[in-house]
Amino acid sequence: MSDVALASGLLAARTAQVQLAVAAKILRMNAAAERSVVQVIDAAQQNAERLAASDSGIGGTLDIRA
Repeated sequence: MSDVALASGLLAARTAQVQLAVAAKILRMNAAAERSVVQVIDAAQQNAERLAASDSGIGGTLDIRA
């Protein structure tokens, strides 16, 4: 094996290692973003359930005249 081929192989291995590290970081970021979206959806659902459970007459006699 020539020195050039060895150097080329080492360089390719290093490039692949960096690419794998970047891919792993992106996957972790995506997972964190998905967890955040789930939390927002859960909070919205809880708020909607609270509003649905409130009395039907709430706000019916609200005077908004200035």
